[in-house]
Amino acid sequence: MKIKKRFVCQECGYDSPKWMGKCPGCDTWNKMVEETGSARLPDLGLSKGLYALPKLMGEIEYDGQFRIRTGIEEMDRVFGGGIVEGSLILIGGDPGIGKSTLLLQICDALASKHGEILYVSGEESAGQIKMRANRLNITGESMYLVSETNMTQIQSHISRIKPKFLVIDSIQTVYDDELSSAPGSVSQVRECTSVFMELSKREGMCIFLVGHVTKEGAIAGPRVLEHMVDTVLYFEGDKHHTYRVIRAIKNRFGSTNEIGLFEMKESGLEEVSNPSELMLSGRSKGASGSVVLCSMEGTRPMLVEIQALVSSTAFGMARRTSAGIDYNRIVLLMAVLEKKAGMQLYDQDVYVNVAGGFKVEEPAADLAVVTAVASSIRNVPIPHDTVVMGEVGLTGEIRGISRIESRIIESSRMGFKTCVIPKDNIKGLKTEANMQILGVKSIPEALKYIIGR
Repeated sequence: MKIKKRFVCQECGYDSPKWMGKCPGCDTWNKMVEETGSARLPDLGLSKGLYALPKLMGEIEYDGQFRIRTGIEEMDRVFGGGIVEGSLILIGGDPGIGKSTLLLQICDALASKHGEILYVSGEESAGQIKMRANRLNITGESMYLVSETNMTQIQSHISRIKPKFLVIDSIQTVYDDELSSAPGSVSQVRECTSVFMELSKREGMCIFLVGHVTKEGAIAGPRVLEHMVDTVLYFEGDKHHTYRVIRAIKNRFGSTNEIGLFEMKESGLEEVSNPSELMLSGRSKGASGSVVLCSMEGTRPMLVEIQALVSSTAFGMARRTSAGIDYNRIVLLMAVLEKKAGMQLYDQDVYVNVAGGFKVEEPAADLAVVTAVASSIRNVPIPHDTVVMGEVGLTGEIRGISRIESRIIESSRMGFKTCVIPKDNIKGLKTEANMQILGVKSIPEALKYIIGR
């Protein structure tokens, strides 16, 4: 077998026969590392268990994808109704966020109903995993534990046990003897992932891969790693808060808009059945700069509190600070508010925050941000039972938003009496919610309704 030397970028996986200071693939410096390995092509082995010869589309028998319910409703929601047989799932998240805890709870739920599980840990011993399982009250029936990083040994364990589910914690610790590069390098991660991909498709095995993240928050390793798997999940959360959000970044078998919400407790991660109540807990009454927004996460409406604080700047240039909302969006909205509503903000520091550490990415939060800032600068509280939502354009108009009926029903269910929405959404609105619905077309009109000025 021919042996070749090459230089591989540890950021994007770009392959070059010679060393270069700057990677042509991702423009990063000093990331080209020499690697020596066998020049072999990966054998996906699809013909071994699927289709030996090409067939016409109409000749292929298909009785629907079988989904496996985990028993954890929040996880099933993110997967799109359950885990598809033979899927390869990548889970990433910050250190200590709870990835291993979540996987142990998933394994415990699956092992009792759907067959044997092999949990391979490259970072902890079997005793350490057992200690965590005891804390989580996990019995571990039909669950095998092994601490191993060698790919050959892992394949041997899989052949002997023949599990229905496989967990690799983490993919960066697994290495192949035939490659001379260190564990966690681009070649090792790519090669080992291709082996697991072949295994999942050939045997119909569901495989979970845990991936480390970089300081920028992306999964470590080349982007090709995310292209190879079927589902990419990010486990997010603030270390200063107890709730955790699992979000699908890629899902070949379902929507990427759904999220799962959990709360970290001593006994492990618990599902949050009423996220709106959690997000609004601790909200004070009669405080200026506070307003409630109904945000959509996939098909789920969630009420969150938007807070704003405006104060005179002590520097030559006013500051704009945001937490939970895109900074550039805040700067844009402040410019619109100053131009179209006549508010003097060039000498004012503006701080915007989503209470609870939650992140809001949709433009429907624009009107809530604008009204919270106006409430703070004028020191006029927004009525406690009012929900505000709408997208703001550069000319100061309020544009329509999606799923308005679901937002209104959720707001009414949580006891709110007034809902301020774009006037475009009033047309054809069908809802039996017991609340006053106000439609607005511009920022001045919205401020007149909400804060009376």
